[in-house]
Amino acid sequence: MSGRAKHPSNRKTERLASPLALASSLAKIGREFHGRGWALGTSGNYSVVLRREPLQLLITSSGLDKSALKERDFLQVDSDGKVLSGKGKPSAETFLHLAVARLKHAGCILHTHSVWSTLLSERFAEKGGLAITGYEMLKGLEGVRTHEHREWIPVFENAQDIRVLAEKVTPRLQRDAQAHGFLLSGHGLYTWGEDLAQARRHVEIFEFLFEVVGRREFAGTPAA
Repeated sequence: MSGRAKHPSNRKTERLASPLALASSLAKIGREFHGRGWALGTSGNYSVVLRREPLQLLITSSGLDKSALKERDFLQVDSDGKVLSGKGKPSAETFLHLAVARLKHAGCILHTHSVWSTLLSERFAEKGGLAITGYEMLKGLEGVRTHEHREWIPVFENAQDIRVLAEKVTPRLQRDAQAHGFLLSGHGLYTWGEDLAQARRHVEIFEFLFEVVGRREFAGTPAA
């Protein structure tokens, strides 16, 4: 299993893709995540970067059932979270997406609300995060070459003021250049990638690892 997996054709396609085509791809992923139990009801939100300078995102409109997500359910927003195109209200967590896009130079940011990420985010909130090491699946995270890699996933206290929350997340992500994701306590996972395919892969890898660690942790065999 290689951490060097690349999808140049996917990246090229995404750079040339229209916002509608990108919305279609995000909607498909959203429906998949719902089907896998990672974004039930209206939980979760997804974005792709349309432009770097000035920064513009295509992001999920707020309050939508992820099992029925469609192309029309995405908005174009600027670097201040103001709607440039589309109908509806931007996700309440738009400012976290913008922060990750800037800090990690991410092309796609995905946010899920799975059972295991919620449980572990509460379990490790006081410690400020959790470490995962020793699993072959870690090599699915971009740049990771060995199962001996130690992935530190920060846990931040959840808040309804997303601007303030983004300000708290920013310095931690600036310090940890190798981070692939973070958790919000009692809330869920944020992860990202250079493109949509890489970000989706990171969700899948993290969700697998969270379930493995969670099953061990709550069975009385603590995580490493």
